[in-house]
Amino acid sequence: MIKTVIKIDGMMCNMCESHVNDAIRAAVSPKKVNSSHSKGITEIISENELDDAVLREAIEKDGYKVLDITSEPYVKKGLFGKK
Repeated sequence: MIKTVIKIDGMMCNMCESHVNDAIRAAVSPKKVNSSHSKGITEIISENELDDAVLREAIEKDGYKVLDITSEPYVKKGLFGKK
């Protein structure tokens, strides 16, 4: 599993978060996606590493600006922090 964090400029409200989430779901079929307009980020959990260009295109076509994309291995933590 891979965790991808995207820094996005232009998200101003909950509807903006929904637009970004929907655009990402349509482009890459993630396991989980969550956006925060107050933090200016979107976190994506996926089976495989995602194509930065595809993510950037999906988000920027709706008028938002991608500032940065980072990815790292993701390990789901179990009950009480155990793996």
